[in-house]
Amino acid sequence: MEIYAEDINYWKTGRTSPDGWIEKAKTQIEKLDGQVLAEAFGSELTTGSSAYMLGFEIQGNKFKAIWPVLPTKSGADKKAARIQAATMLYHDIKVKCIAASVKGAKAAFFEYLMLPDGRIAAEASDKELLDGIPTMLLTYNQTFEPSSD
Repeated sequence: MEIYAEDINYWKTGRTSPDGWIEKAKTQIEKLDGQVLAEAFGSELTTGSSAYMLGFEIQGNKFKAIWPVLPTKSGADKKAARIQAATMLYHDIKVKCIAASVKGAKAAFFEYLMLPDGRIAAEASDKELLDGIPTMLLTYNQTFEPSSD
């Protein structure tokens, strides 16, 4: 079942440009002492699908948030769909920044966590994530210095 822009929140609810929403998302990251490393909007010419991307670092962890622009039922009004996608990306980043202030960035943004091969955690299979836990723990143990008591 395909999801259309008209069926989701923020469809034609505001006039702020996509760039305005992306700037607001970047401000949320920066308020958390994070650093925005990259931003982009891209589209795939053969399918017409497009998305916004923010790459950033918080608390030594790198993240990449990719938010799709949903298709419209008529195929028209792509500007409204881009505004909607940027709005949703902002709200997603904002709520995760609030959670990060309580739980830490890695827990709050886990789905966007960059893996060594360039993918994000949400793109990894369950098996890959489970197999990677011992490596993550080993890395943690190598950087942890126990007290000499």
